[in-house]
Amino acid sequence: MACLGLITKARFASRKRKVSHMRDLTAARHKMVQQQLVARGISDRAVLSAMREVPRHLFVDQALLDEAYDDNPLPIGNGQTISQPYMVAIMTELLDLTGKERVLEIGTGSGYQAAVLSRLCQWVFTVERIARLSERARKIIQECGYDNITFLVGDGSRGWPDAAPFDGIIVTAGAPKIPNVLVEQLADGGRLVIPVGDRFSQTLKRVVKIDDRTRVENHTGCRFVDLVGTHGWSDH
Repeated sequence: MACLGLITKARFASRKRKVSHMRDLTAARHKMVQQQLVARGISDRAVLSAMREVPRHLFVDQALLDEAYDDNPLPIGNGQTISQPYMVAIMTELLDLTGKERVLEIGTGSGYQAAVLSRLCQWVFTVERIARLSERARKIIQECGYDNITFLVGDGSRGWPDAAPFDGIIVTAGAPKIPNVLVEQLADGGRLVIPVGDRFSQTLKRVVKIDDRTRVENHTGCRFVDLVGTHGWSDH
């Protein structure tokens, strides 16, 4: 009986530690929103709400759990990263989502950006060239219960012609130029958000398509991994 009592106490203590840790992560997430997003000018209430809701820590490696809400990108394997929270927020805000849109994401990566988008639009289509990352992201997103996301493994620089047109396209990798093939897949009034520059630094741009004409806006400086593919950088 004494042994059983010790086991019960140990299980209770373990559960208590887990609850405490979850509270700490939730507090860290809310602190991230206030100190990294609101303080830097992110003002879209829906974007801020989505960033408070989506558990970023589930999308990072267990070894980096305590860094999940830090103000920087983190490695996720295969030379890829989960973007800095602020960059996820500003790119999402630039899409001007209302909840009715079909959005294409180029570069699924960890799945975190797709999860955030899924809280803000009707449907997310996400493309990843690395099958292992796509499958890992799919599993995490399913565990989260987000059911308005479709996955594809392939060359994201080509977009997703069979599912076009899109109200928004977000590219989570740096491109040498704006791919015309992605602009062509925008619906009228659609927005494309994409980092453009060399392999060491880029400028975050927004392309707005109206009546087959485009307006290109420059926003903030950034640094992303390469957009590898036919309409991006070579893998060599």
